Amino acid sequence: MGRNLQSGVRLRPVDLARGHGLSTQAIRNYEEAGVLPTAERTPHGYRTYTPLHAGALRAFLALLPGHGHPTATSIMRAVNRGAADEAFLLIDESHAQLLDDRRTLRAVESALRDLDLGGPDRVPATTPDPGGTFIGPLAEKLGIRPATLRKWEDAGLVRPRRDPRTGYRVYDDAAVRDARLAHQLRRGGYPLDRIAPLITQVRSAGGLEPLEAALTDWHGRLSARGRAMLAGAAELEAYLRAHG
Repeated sequence: MGRNLQSGVRLRPVDLARGHGLSTQAIRNYEEAGVLPTAERTPHGYRTYTPLHAGALRAFLALLPGHGHPTATSIMRAVNRGAADEAFLLIDESHAQLLDDRRTLRAVESALRDLDLGGPDRVPATTPDPGGTFIGPLAEKLGIRPATLRKWEDAGLVRPRRDPRTGYRVYDDAAVRDARLAHQLRRGGYPLDRIAPLITQVRSAGGLEPLEAALTDWHGRLSARGRAMLAGAAELEAYLRAHG
């Protein structure tokens, strides 16, 4: 933490790139994107960097695994233009999303336990439902596009019925349940071809065993993200101290 990143040492783009397995073009791109502070130029127009730039690069690369590229980029841009509070807000939002994902995982596990125990979601999707919701309101509630729900339908993840008068898709309770589960598993990083068997298992309510590996992996992903956020925070704090 006590490193002096503002010493008089001058670094070339290749010096920053080599230590992190990057190309010199990547270093220039990061500077142009605002991830790194603006570099000084030699009389011949060559960029020169300092240990401060090296600290910025370390902070950005440490933020990536926990926050993702767009958010990590926005955090560094905010810090480099002196808007630290904006950067902290972005970090808070990432932590809030991680907390929401943890709660979602618990909710999915709880729903699956209910299925296994013969809870209300055990009602098969073919049971008539006097109500239901249309594709637009459901997509809005899940925070996705209607086209995504149609794609999931094509993949067999959701099975809405058709209104006999209008031909519109109608999602009954079971279809909404399947859509919610598909949505959360997608957020957990699972491709459609891996989700389809899980949805089928949920529909048949034949037990949790086929789902346990997916849930364990999801727990691992969230834990890795949380730890990555800690590592990113440490490097960002070092950079903030140097940046002043």
